[in-house]
Amino acid sequence: MDPDYFKSYDMCWGTLGTVRPFNNFHPDRDVQEIQAALQTKDAGTLVRILTNRSNAQRQEVVKTFQEATQKDLNAALKKALSGDVEVLLLDLLMPPLEYEAHRLQKAMEGLGTDEETVLEILCTRSGKKLQEISVAYNRMYKKDLEKELRGETSGDFAKLVIALLDKEDVPSSVQRDVQALIASLNGKKADVVPWINILTSRDTDHLNNVFMGLELETGKAVEELVEGRFSGEVQQGLMVLVECIESPYAYLAKRIATMKPSIVQGVMVSHSEEDLLFIRTAFLKLTGTSLYTALQKQFKGDHLQALLAICRSED
Repeated sequence: MDPDYFKSYDMCWGTLGTVRPFNNFHPDRDVQEIQAALQTKDAGTLVRILTNRSNAQRQEVVKTFQEATQKDLNAALKKALSGDVEVLLLDLLMPPLEYEAHRLQKAMEGLGTDEETVLEILCTRSGKKLQEISVAYNRMYKKDLEKELRGETSGDFAKLVIALLDKEDVPSSVQRDVQALIASLNGKKADVVPWINILTSRDTDHLNNVFMGLELETGKAVEELVEGRFSGEVQQGLMVLVECIESPYAYLAKRIATMKPSIVQGVMVSHSEEDLLFIRTAFLKLTGTSLYTALQKQFKGDHLQALLAICRSED
């Protein structure tokens, strides 16, 4: 479906997400059902309730459950459930900023770093949103997100990651930026600093005009220039950033197309109330299959039902 269709309904729906507030919402009633479902380990009922409430409504359910039972709903879910469906429902119970902070923490814990997830969050979120995520990270883990990222990365890739975390819009002319990027490629070794500085400090419309200018001047798409002149982690980072500047929805659809449970859940939960409709459209264009159908081929049981509820419908 044409994305312009969704834009025309944006004011009506107020969201391009698939999960919207439940009209007939009564947290007391939900808590009663949840209590009964926890006792019988009825995952289907838990999925039905928690995937059909907005995050704000889920927070009301968490609060009401605590008041009614003197127990923590997260802990109760862990006792009653297991596997992917447990993880997904626990993800849904996190407030949005805390969930993004949680994903970043998981991406950095243990040996090695999941650079792709770090890049996904840093490249698809605004500077203001990343500041809010940083505050949530500090509150949850008593650690500074920027320091943690510096400790997990090195060299030019570290410069890119920190610039993304601290991104801000700085006015500039398209032609000046085009010439600066071309000049950075003229030496024997390409200079990544102008690429980092410009791609993390301009708005999307400006950068897409810069990319068009680069192609006119060099005869090559920006992706070709990055692939041809950079290497390693910084090349990976710049490629993801370029993709997200050109179309964050296409990039996120490509992420989901891996069909790895943690990636599918991460993207779908993160974007369920924001722009999952756009991502669904991009997924259909990318794969020729609707996300709703693709999920049914890959997942099963209560986990599948939860993912389908978040996806909402066929395209």
